Amino acid sequence: MDLIQLEMFNAVAETGSINAAAQKVHRVPSNLTTRIKQLEADLGVDLFIRENQRLKLAPAGHSFLEYSKRILALVDEARMVVAGDEPQGMLALGSLESTAAVRIPPLLASFNQRYPKIQLSLATGPSGDQIDGVLEGKLSAAFVDGPVLHPSLDGVPVYEEEMVIVTPGDRSAIRDARQVNGSDIYAFRANCSYRRHFESWFHHDGAMPGKIHEMESYHGMLACVVAGAGIALMPRSMLESMPGSHQASAWPLPPDWRYLKTWLIWRRGAKTRQLDAFMGLLNPLA
Repeated sequence: MDLIQLEMFNAVAETGSINAAAQKVHRVPSNLTTRIKQLEADLGVDLFIRENQRLKLAPAGHSFLEYSKRILALVDEARMVVAGDEPQGMLALGSLESTAAVRIPPLLASFNQRYPKIQLSLATGPSGDQIDGVLEGKLSAAFVDGPVLHPSLDGVPVYEEEMVIVTPGDRSAIRDARQVNGSDIYAFRANCSYRRHFESWFHHDGAMPGKIHEMESYHGMLACVVAGAGIALMPRSMLESMPGSHQASAWPLPPDWRYLKTWLIWRRGAKTRQLDAFMGLLNPLA
């Protein structure tokens, strides 16, 4: 097994095609076919399922891809350290939408100014998607609702969010979920930690939400609430950043449910030099 084989394997895994992978790594297709077969022989397993002209990762291939990416990333990091250059390369971050919109824009601006050679990308989505992205090696790190108790992940708390129930402006104060029993709620998909938190609050108080309408943005949620179509849960910082927030009322959850911490997580043992540089600009919570 060598680094060229790993690069070829990654290319085939990403493209699903020997010909496309060959163009990506600037090799002839026959060379890739031979080297991939040699790699499978060395490992003693089939890494791909071959269907006509397409190659799909076999179960062993999925597992091996994670390690292959980590090995190549470590090699790149080692080259940069030995060369003594400033950090460079890719840093793929994931984030909750609210964190990306309110908390980290100044941080990203400072990072880009300080480390211009690092190519930073940002993907937003629910905590569940971000955690999967880190575990699968698609993301170097992600901002998620924490703590995240997973044996393959490390993390630190970085922000504290006050969670508020957003209702139409003429709604009276809410202190108990039974006051909004059966209300329609607007939320992200089922793998959103804030949605689970909201549903858990209902169940704790012996109440049930009505229909759950899945939305793609907080702006959409707020518009529906202001129109009188239901209620939503979101961080106060997110609500106050949006136009039209003055048309809604915000009611804090009870003390035991009111605050959630946002964590930055990364795969254990896979912290890169780029991620270290990014974390150097953070101010983690005590």
